[in-house]
Amino acid sequence: MNIKTRFAPSPTGYLHIGSIRTALYSWLFARHNKGTFTLRIEDTDTERSQTESVKTIIDSLNWLNIDWDEGPYYQTKRLNLYNDVIDSMLKIGSAYKCICSRERLESLRKLQIIKGEKPRYDGYCRTKFNLPHNIPHVIRFCNPQKGHVTFDDQIRGKITFDNEELDDLIIRRTDGYPTYNFCVAIDDWNMGITHVIRGEDHINNTPRQINILKAIGANIPNYAHVSMIFGPDGKKISKRHGALSILQYKHEGYLPEAILNYLLRLGWSHNDKEIFTISEMINLFTLNKASKSPSIFNINKLKWINHHYINVLPTKYIANHLSKHINVNSELQIEKIVEIFSKGCKTLQEMANSCRYCYEDIQEFNTDYAIKYLNFSNYKLLEYIRNKLLSICDWNAENINKIILNTSKELKVNINNVYMSLRVAITGCNCSPAINKIIELIGLNKTISRIEKALMFIKTSKLSK
Repeated sequence: MNIKTRFAPSPTGYLHIGSIRTALYSWLFARHNKGTFTLRIEDTDTERSQTESVKTIIDSLNWLNIDWDEGPYYQTKRLNLYNDVIDSMLKIGSAYKCICSRERLESLRKLQIIKGEKPRYDGYCRTKFNLPHNIPHVIRFCNPQKGHVTFDDQIRGKITFDNEELDDLIIRRTDGYPTYNFCVAIDDWNMGITHVIRGEDHINNTPRQINILKAIGANIPNYAHVSMIFGPDGKKISKRHGALSILQYKHEGYLPEAILNYLLRLGWSHNDKEIFTISEMINLFTLNKASKSPSIFNINKLKWINHHYINVLPTKYIANHLSKHINVNSELQIEKIVEIFSKGCKTLQEMANSCRYCYEDIQEFNTDYAIKYLNFSNYKLLEYIRNKLLSICDWNAENINKIILNTSKELKVNINNVYMSLRVAITGCNCSPAINKIIELIGLNKTISRIEKALMFIKTSKLSK
């Protein structure tokens, strides 16, 4: 059997981590089995669907390198198919017109609630044939009234629903648009989808879709419902509750490899292994290792994985991603920034913020550290270092550090004081990677200019008096 999976988001907003994890699992399952991965845009909810959301879906998948073999298909361009199937169902009696008013349905619902019954359509129009065409109506599916629907979930095992619990759902609204469950079932049949991998919140939709497929004589796909993702507060994450757009993670400096690795492990495991390359993900992924239990989203774990990838992936690759966060034209300089700052930064945005003094002029010194280090007692050592740096023939971190060490020795000044005074003068703050490497990176002219600025600050500041 040729395995075929699909990712079918609705363009009603951005893609969050729950949606992307579903896409990832479907993609990995197809790739592991040398099958086909299809992208389908379920846009029949015309009131909520947005063109911009479609672009966001495409951009998100492209950024994560989740590629598709077929599509993107758009449900709004497949209306003729849906209507043809509905016409056939009307002829064979597996669907019918319903003219019940909204008022009648609301009254029915209230009465059922008062009686302690589950609210459901009562089939009032099931036997009303030959209704006039000009009366506003919906089309309902003639759901079996007896028996049950059973399917073997690839993650959760056997699941059974009684048909008596399912009502005759609407499959086409009065505006002529088919509804979600109907379109999904018809598309899965028409596209030859063999495995439907989606969130467990869709379990209740599955028996309805299976009954529709049975009614048209279609093959039933294999279903796998992955566990929910909860936030730290124990509530399901969603667009309305705590879930950021995947592209927001890109903006905040996470790497696609880190996002995929983290989401893979968020509900799936292989022994105690934490870090997976893409090829390992494809080779090892099977549905029987997916967890039935909810997963808790942990931003610190994601940062830990992102920090790992920042430090193991090629410097040039990291520099290319970092270039979207900083205003530096020199590729070589960006690579140097990565080499110097990668150990201490968990995201690219953090790296961009930390290294800003490498390519932007310092506007002012941190007052607290200026009081401590940019004072009259350190004027001489900064002046001394300035003069020594001007005499360097071979500009590199090693020679720069020799000057710093010699300054401490010759002026009999504590080495830590020399490092800190120079650090505050060069970066404006008290914390940075090795200052000799920073000085090498920013170059002779900027270094001398900043030391001169620090010396002028000492001369003119009340702090030195």
